[in-house]
Amino acid sequence: MLLEQRKAIVIGGTIGIGAGIAKVLREQGAQVIVTGVTEEECESAEQSGFKALQLDVRKLDECRKVVEQAAQKLSGLDIVACNAGVYPQSSIEEMSDEDFDAIFNINVKGMLHVVRAAMPHLEHTENAAIVVTSSITGNITGYPRWAHYGATKAAQMGFVRSAAIELAPKGIRINAVLPGNILTPGLKAMGEEYLTQMARSVPMGTLGTPEDIGGAVAFLASPPARYVTGQSIIVDGGQILPESPEALEELRA
Repeated sequence: MLLEQRKAIVIGGTIGIGAGIAKVLREQGAQVIVTGVTEEECESAEQSGFKALQLDVRKLDECRKVVEQAAQKLSGLDIVACNAGVYPQSSIEEMSDEDFDAIFNINVKGMLHVVRAAMPHLEHTENAAIVVTSSITGNITGYPRWAHYGATKAAQMGFVRSAAIELAPKGIRINAVLPGNILTPGLKAMGEEYLTQMARSVPMGTLGTPEDIGGAVAFLASPPARYVTGQSIIVDGGQILPESPEALEELRA
């Protein structure tokens, strides 16, 4: 029970990786509130036993209002998981300024809004922690048609490193998890052939689960990680390690 009596909000915690994070935090003893974009997402989360609040992270005032509501419902706030994000595909040739701005407004500016909204509450708790869901894409790897997505994920890590210095005197730690291929509903929709191909690119031979990301978030938010800030944990089953496809084929041979 790493997080017993801790109070957490998981932004974008109603589906996919966010739902896995919320589940593990609760299993580790935390009281958890999640946010979702739509009423339907929030209703689904509440059917799973979570308190859920609707939130559009693009709006700073709304972030402040929702974080305040969560802090009141929980009688405080210790942990913020910044997980809201989108990953549309677009080639560089087809990408419009509006496409570029739209993904930055959610993935990067949305993260900034949540951090700003949470800071006044986290300053009043011991071992306050923010954990950002970034990605191996943009920080370590690249993928065609995801240049704008990769740019947002690299921007998140640039923010985390400098924010860690600024937040340290306030007693707030900030770190990130960098997921690889995680078995979310979006990935499942790509079909079994795609999933099999993706699993073959991972040395461990399987895709990760949202709960695998939740485990890393739980550690970074926990007292044992009290001296860790401005860092990232890659959770990818070793996906980034082989220097070529032949390296994996040699292993399997």
